Amino acid sequence: MRIFLKVWRQASPKDRGEFVDYTAEDVSPDMSFLEMLDVVNEGLIVKGQDPIAFDSDCREGICGTCGFMVSGIAHGPEHGTTVCQLHMRRFKDNERVTLEPWRAKAFPVIKDLVVDRSAFDRIIQAGGYTSINAGGPQDANAILIPKVAADKAMDSAACIGCGACVAACKNASAALFTSAKISHLALLPQGQPERAPRVVSMVERHDAEGFGSCSNEGECEAVCPKEIPITNIARMNRDYFRAMLVSRHD
Repeated sequence: MRIFLKVWRQASPKDRGEFVDYTAEDVSPDMSFLEMLDVVNEGLIVKGQDPIAFDSDCREGICGTCGFMVSGIAHGPEHGTTVCQLHMRRFKDNERVTLEPWRAKAFPVIKDLVVDRSAFDRIIQAGGYTSINAGGPQDANAILIPKVAADKAMDSAACIGCGACVAACKNASAALFTSAKISHLALLPQGQPERAPRVVSMVERHDAEGFGSCSNEGECEAVCPKEIPITNIARMNRDYFRAMLVSRHD
């Protein structure tokens, strides 16, 4: 296969970026998308050119670092997968593919396809901790949790913080990410002691980082590689308004 690439190149946060055309030759359908980029980069290095910068770590869809836009779709055309899980069999011979980083004020470009997602870390840090005394390891059945609640909590905890939800949202909102991090504790008994202050702190940190408000259109859910449902956003909003009302009466 031959793939024509149009890649966003930006040397540093202060430099102007531009799209540059490349051609990937002899691409195997069995290659992952990042393996294809590795081959392109090997050719650039041989020519003495700067390789395309992109983030990657696990290459198993669990770390969230590899994300960028593939022809206008966060993580590419394969549903429920990250870029590192995307394979070239999903593309056609001589297809033209455009690669660009997440576009959001809160995700400044570091270089090429790499963005700074430390805003996510600060949202998590704003959530603080749980004050419950965990003590030593407990028996698995010591705290009884309904299966429905446990399943929903685990589904929320599956969020890998890749930022696709932000990239897909026209308002660059991180509501899906923030609500997932809030929900996986809000649904469990261990998360109840700080439930109200946690949601207030995390939502306020979300806004302070420059993320927009939820568009309520579901683009985030559509591109999430872990298929996090937007019902988490509804839960976050209910908890936030309840916490704000209670604080006004205290």
